[in-house]
Amino acid sequence: MFSEKEIQKIRNQFPILKEKIYSNPLIYMDNAATTQKPLKVIQATQNYYSTMNSNIHRGLHYLSHKATLYVENVREKIKNFIHAKYSSEIIFTKGTTESINLVASSIDSFIKKGDEIIISCIEHHSNIVPWQVLCKKRGAILKIISIHENGFLKLKDFELFISEKTKIVSICHISNVLGIINPIKNIIKKAHEYGALVLIDGAQAPSNLNLDVQELNVDFYVFSAHKMYGPTGIGMLYGKKKILEKLYPYQFGGEMIKNVSFDKTTYSDLPFKFEAGTPNIEGIIVWGSAIDFVKEIGISNIQSYKKKLLIYAVKCLSSIDGIQLYGDNIDFSKKSGIISFNLYKLHCFDVGSILDRLGIAVRTGHLCAQPLMNFFKVSGMIRISFSIYNTFKEIDYLSESILKTKKILLKQ
Repeated sequence: MFSEKEIQKIRNQFPILKEKIYSNPLIYMDNAATTQKPLKVIQATQNYYSTMNSNIHRGLHYLSHKATLYVENVREKIKNFIHAKYSSEIIFTKGTTESINLVASSIDSFIKKGDEIIISCIEHHSNIVPWQVLCKKRGAILKIISIHENGFLKLKDFELFISEKTKIVSICHISNVLGIINPIKNIIKKAHEYGALVLIDGAQAPSNLNLDVQELNVDFYVFSAHKMYGPTGIGMLYGKKKILEKLYPYQFGGEMIKNVSFDKTTYSDLPFKFEAGTPNIEGIIVWGSAIDFVKEIGISNIQSYKKKLLIYAVKCLSSIDGIQLYGDNIDFSKKSGIISFNLYKLHCFDVGSILDRLGIAVRTGHLCAQPLMNFFKVSGMIRISFSIYNTFKEIDYLSESILKTKKILLKQ
């Protein structure tokens, strides 16, 4: 458990936390959407453009060589961070969304009419739409795992759906709405018994859980830098080498080719086969500093602290009359630092707008999970999500602000 002094030391590394919002101190509780950036990351951006800005992999000159080394060092760093076997299994993308689209597009030729793909009803739209499109294109069938009222997957659905017809199972590691941690290891094991591939949307996981893709035995794992204190516009796809080698490239152009003629083109080896064009060089290099930041604090320490924030917040919010918390809020061993709620029958936008005027940044709306909103029969929710720089005092202020919001809106 961090002391207040230790948390303040961490907070001091985030310049944006000194900002005032409508004359109120900023309380940032929208970390599931994106995290704020520490000085280490901000300074790394300036350092890149000041000391090594150059295109990579193609130039013989000093700056190109230096930038290339930094990029490949980050690839190695990510490999170690998720315990992959080979650095060539790490493909740089624009983010989680592009990573899922890459797999859905590249696996296209392996899907035929009547094949089945399994997802769940708690998925982010980015892990729904690509599979819908693929199924429509190839005449495959999309099967949806439902959930219990507490937000946990109906695993009996999964056991009923999985068969020799199943070609891929694509499930989130942590729900971006409910914060529930899914039992992905069991899902992966069961899917493999039927010869199906598994993709895990890990967007909410890298700054919450220790990841070991080899221990999970997952086929594909995807996430972005910006939800673990890094920059936007950069993410990664992990894929088992033997599977990636069989897949067709997602995009075509420079970097991903070995030889080009007007008669025939051959493609580069992994990972470059899937990295067409000039990559987000700055983003990759700066991501390395974000990983360093996370490792310095320690994933286990972050996870433990956020769990305490979660437990305290659930206790505080549950005491507010008229509040509706969604999903399981009892078994904290299966939850990350995310809470979604509504207040009476007040519109989530109205609640979020007043909280914003009080300096609190929350997320409101369908949270890119409209099927889940339909399950709970609501148009939207209010979501708070914690990071290492949030405090118990901020949660107290949030509770007070919700009570104030309720009084304001119910008078109207």
